[in-house]
Amino acid sequence: MSASPDLPPSSTPLTERQIVELLATARQRLFTEVGKVIVGQLHVIDEMLIALLSGGHCLITGAPGLAKTLLIKTVADVCHLSFQRIQFTPDLMPSDITGTEILEDSPEGRKLVFSRGPVFANMILADEINRTPPKTQAALLEAMQEHQVTVNGKTMHLPEPFFVLATQNPIEQEGTYPLPEAQLDRFMLNIVIDYLSEDDEVTVVTRTTSGKGEPVQHLFTGEQLLAFQQVVRKVPIAEDVARYAVRISAASRPGRDGVPDFVNQWISWGAGTRASQNLVLGAKTRCLLHNRTHVTADDIRAMALPVLRHRILVNYKAEAEGVTVEKVIAKLLETVKV
Repeated sequence: MSASPDLPPSSTPLTERQIVELLATARQRLFTEVGKVIVGQLHVIDEMLIALLSGGHCLITGAPGLAKTLLIKTVADVCHLSFQRIQFTPDLMPSDITGTEILEDSPEGRKLVFSRGPVFANMILADEINRTPPKTQAALLEAMQEHQVTVNGKTMHLPEPFFVLATQNPIEQEGTYPLPEAQLDRFMLNIVIDYLSEDDEVTVVTRTTSGKGEPVQHLFTGEQLLAFQQVVRKVPIAEDVARYAVRISAASRPGRDGVPDFVNQWISWGAGTRASQNLVLGAKTRCLLHNRTHVTADDIRAMALPVLRHRILVNYKAEAEGVTVEKVIAKLLETVKV
C-alpha cells in the first residue's frame, strides 16, 4: 500500500499552511479508511484522532467483543505506524514490556546484549491493562510521560511518535488491579465504546462472514504526525476560553471555596492541572479538524467528557444515589459559565 496520492512525499517537509489544509480534511479521510474495517463508532475514531494529533495517550473502555483491538490496529495501519500489542496478564513482568539483557555468544566471547521489548514501537496496545499488578503497570509510566525507558541504569529513548492506547473491560472486575490515579492521569482521554445500533451490527455480521475486506490506505507518516502536533500547539486561544477550561477543572475539586454544592456532596477527588492542559490541547486539535483556526468554548465543552471522566472520583453517596461521573460532568458544564 502506498501513501495517499494527495500527500507530499514523507521526505518533503510540510509548511504550516499545508498542515492546516491536511488537518481540515484528515477527519473525514480517517473515517473513510477506518470505516473499511470498523463499522460505526465515529465518536471513538474522532476522539482517537484528537489524541494522536495532540500527542496524547488513550484509555479505551468497553465490553468484550466491541473491536477495541481491531480499531487500534486499523488506526495504526492507516497512520503507517509500527504497532505492538501487549496482552496484560497477572504474571506479566516489567521486563516483558521494556526488554531485558540476555547473554549472547560472540567472536569476542560471551556478553550481555539488550533485547528490546514490545514498548519500542510507535503505537502500543496495552490490552486489558487492569489485569496486571501495579508493578508491571508502572513500567509504562516512564514510557508514557518521558517517552523513554530505563533498564539497569541505562536510559533509552522510544521511537517518535509514541502512543499508548490501553483497553480495559468495565465488567469481570474479579482478579483485576484498578489503575492508580497517578497513572490514569497520564492518559489524555478516556474513550468509552458502546454497543452498535442494530443496523450497524447487521453490517458487521454480514461483512465479517463474507470475503476478505478492502485494504486500508496509509494517510499519514510518523514524521507528518509529529509536524501536525507542533502546529496544533501553535493554535491561538483567547484568555477567556483558556480560563473557562481552568474553571471547569477547578470546579470539580471538593473542599475549595466557591465550588458548587453538588461537588462537595458527590466528588471525592477532582481533576488536576493536567486536565486543564488536555482540555485546551484537545480543543485546539478539534478546531483544526473542524476547519477553524481559533478555539471556542464549544471545543472545550466537547472535550470535557473524555478528558474528565477518568480524573473525577465520585464518592459512595453519589453511587448510592445513582449519580455517575458523566452526570457530574454534565452538571459542571451547566454550572460553569464562559
